[in-house]
Amino acid sequence: MTLPRHVVCSRMVLIAAIVLLAALGCAEPSAARAYAFRANPPAAQQTSDTDFPLPVFEFHSGFWVNLHHFLYLQARLMNGDSSSTDSSRGAAPPNEPIVSLLDFPAKQIQAWQDAVAFYRKDLAKRDLLLNSDMVNINNSLSEMEACPDLEGKTSPSCKSGLPQDLIEALESAAPVYREHWWPEQDRENREWIARVAPMIRQWGVELSGQLADIYQRPWPADRLRVDVVWYAGPYGAYTSLDPTHVTISSHDARNQNIYAFEVLFHESSHALAGAVTDAIAREFNHRDKPIPRDLWHALLFYTTGEMVRRDINFNAMARQQGSDSAGYQPYATRFGLYSGSWERFRAMLDLYWKPYLDGKVSFDTAIARIAANM
Repeated sequence: MTLPRHVVCSRMVLIAAIVLLAALGCAEPSAARAYAFRANPPAAQQTSDTDFPLPVFEFHSGFWVNLHHFLYLQARLMNGDSSSTDSSRGAAPPNEPIVSLLDFPAKQIQAWQDAVAFYRKDLAKRDLLLNSDMVNINNSLSEMEACPDLEGKTSPSCKSGLPQDLIEALESAAPVYREHWWPEQDRENREWIARVAPMIRQWGVELSGQLADIYQRPWPADRLRVDVVWYAGPYGAYTSLDPTHVTISSHDARNQNIYAFEVLFHESSHALAGAVTDAIAREFNHRDKPIPRDLWHALLFYTTGEMVRRDINFNAMARQQGSDSAGYQPYATRFGLYSGSWERFRAMLDLYWKPYLDGKVSFDTAIARIAANM
């Protein structure tokens, strides 16, 4: 049997470089800046620039998309919802408090409370990922990061096309947010990007190649947009597709240190999951079994975590951060995702998916065995 490339050689470094473009905008056209980071593997490991698509992440800390998520958070808290997941699946960090408006001018208090009230009525009750309107809002606001307004008053390119009542809520809250919370949150976002960038430069080419091999899908050829926000919903990160758009929290305790790297590549793996979801559906339908909800998602968590754990064994930077392959707990284990139905998923993945990661069985055989034994 031919072993997958991710087993034969843990994948040669793909090409000459991995590039990160961090566009860190402050809602002012003149403030947007771009930084390119380039990693150069040894010449002996370089291959043609056309062999594989580069894993390129385009990082942003944008004003409007951060404001949107912060209002969403405050509205959730006012509605009595948790700032993080409080379900049986996942260990949640402590709840965030509702922001204090003590000593704010009356006009600012009114503007902020009105914007939060607007979000409380409807938007805060929607899922950031599963609701198509919320995905469209996130995508639209991410494109407006260099715009001082959302109606096109200053430039036709700043016409967001969003509903007028939403524009009014965001624009009325913007001066309050910019004065009291945005500078610190933007700083935290930028520092998170600066911390994760060396890990991506060091490991990203290799891991992206491994994941592409495993999922039998090419890594996306285009840049992956990553909006770094202070709050990114109850799970700390989410990814929408068509186009692939990762939104990740810089503040969430689950997204720090090496877990920032793992979460980033887990989220990016959503763009590669088509073969997995298709194979799961095919094998379960063939056996006339219901398709287990979230099995594909558990498999993505398991795979990224396992490959990061293995890669740590060969990487000095991980050891400098206090991680080693023997002691490293992948994200899903560390933060308690394997509970409830996911506990059985993990058992199935240990028994039938891990042999595929080890190069002992084929992709199709691994999925078929999972379906046969669930």
